[in-house]
This record gives sequence, structure tokens and C-alpha cells, in this order.
Amino acid sequence: MHFAEFFKFCQKLLFFLPLTAANNPETTTTAHRAGSFTYDNPAEWQLEYPQCGGQKQSPIAINSNKIVNVDIPAIVFGSYDVFLSNYVVLENNGHTIKFNVPPTIEHQIPYITNGPLKDIYEAVEVHFHWGSPLTKGSEHQLNGKRYDVEMHIVHKNSKYNTVEEAREFEDGLSVIGAFFKVEKTIANIFFPGPSTVFNTVPFVLRYNSTASTRQLITLGSLLANINRENFYTYQGSLTTPPCSEAVTWIVYPDVIPISVYNLKNFWFVRDEEGRKLLNNYRPLQPIGDRKVYYRSDMVVVDYYY
Repeated sequence: MHFAEFFKFCQKLLFFLPLTAANNPETTTTAHRAGSFTYDNPAEWQLEYPQCGGQKQSPIAINSNKIVNVDIPAIVFGSYDVFLSNYVVLENNGHTIKFNVPPTIEHQIPYITNGPLKDIYEAVEVHFHWGSPLTKGSEHQLNGKRYDVEMHIVHKNSKYNTVEEAREFEDGLSVIGAFFKVEKTIANIFFPGPSTVFNTVPFVLRYNSTASTRQLITLGSLLANINRENFYTYQGSLTTPPCSEAVTWIVYPDVIPISVYNLKNFWFVRDEEGRKLLNNYRPLQPIGDRKVYYRSDMVVVDYYY
């Protein structure tokens, strides 16, 4: 079946999905584990999750005219370009499409270190934020612009045992943010990592559903053609409750192309109430007195922190 035909089939299939999962105790438990919040009222998150009203919240608007150039080492990507040992399993948790990062075929957990990081941070999860037919869906804004999709690769400082423990400390987590933008000429471009993941999204449109990819990937392949040595970095938070201010953000200015078919798949994902999960991005948060740093291959004279 041609992909466009398959996409239309998936759209029709949604009419047969149940409108609610509220009466299913199993899905209710899963929803509670995922966090009780919606994107209908993000300004009210702080009523239940006080850290969401903190002074170092994310996402933010990044302005290249207001950054501080820094001379720091490039980030080291350990085992990022080694194939993962298992197919990744996408999950619709009602807030996003996500998957946990398995170890590699060499039995190592992909990790990052150096750059702004003083410790080793192990990859634990990948998830996505998107908009709607009328809005762009990236969480961070770069030079006044939003992009179609933003991918987050979440890492835990290896000195902490769990993400729950790590998010209690300022150095607990590091998240890579990467932008995707629809390109009409993408037919001539192929990136195996994003393609493998995005082609699986139509199988997890329904809340609480899971689906395995059909090919092994490397975690690094998700970053496609990005120059990994040029990035913005700042201290911030998780962009979903509990909004823990424990994140060293690494945001890439390079943008990865995505097909319009892959983008539209996200628009038919359903939340736990059977509604279309659209605009699952948090509004921009005040930068306050924080600095945003930029690392590049160019010779710079400023100092980091």
C-alpha cells in the first residue's frame, strides 16, 4: 500500500477508536504514572506542581543576539553511533509519543559528557512535541521562530540511581533538543533514524498503545545531519510536570528535515480522553537573569560560567 493511502486509512481508523479510556482501571493507573496534567491549562500546572512556578523554567526563547559565546569542549557522544540492541518501542502515554532507550549491541547505555557537563549522563528516553495544522509545535523558540516538531533526548546523571532521584538535583538531568521542519524536497533525503521512528507513529495513535519499530537504529542517527559541535546551552527545567529545575539543556540550531506525511501523523495522535493530542508544547517561560551560552568551532574569548 502506498504511504499516502496508508495515512488516509489511519485517519479513517480513528473513527472506530473509543472516545474515552476513563473506565479502564489499567489505563487510569498508567495515566496517573505519566502525570496528571493536560495542555489545556499549563499556566495552572503550578497549583499542583509548585516547581512549575519556579525561576528557571523551560522552554525559553533563544536569541542569538543575546547569547554568550563560550570556549568549552565539544560534547562526547558515547555509544551514540552503535546500534541499539533492540527495536525501540514507541508508546502513546496521552501526553506525547515516547520510547525508552535500550542498551546497545555492545551492552552499553548511550551517554553524553563534556561540553557543559561535568559528569556522565546516560540516555533514558526520547519523546516529541508538535503543534497542529495551524501552529508550529517546537517548545523552544529560536530567533523568534518555532519549528514543526521538537525532539527531546533525556539523559540522567549516572551518579543518581533513577530519574526520580536525579530530578531533585540541579545537575540531575541533561536534555538534547532538536528541531524538525517540513521540507518539500525531502524525497531526495533519507535519514534512517527519524524515518524509522516517524513511520511507526501511525501504529500508536490510540492512547496507551505501543508499537515496535521494524529496524534497529542508533541513537545518534536521530540527530541526522546536525553538527553536534555547535549548540546552545542553559540551565532550565523539565517542560512537563513536575517541571523539576534539574536540566542542563543542549539545544541545536541546525534543523532536521521532515516530510509533511510524517508531520501529519502526529496530528492524529489521541490523548487519554480520545481527543486529538494537538499542541503538546508548553508556552515560553521567562529567562530572568539566566544566560544562554553558545558553543561553536569558532575561536571565542568568553568564559563559561
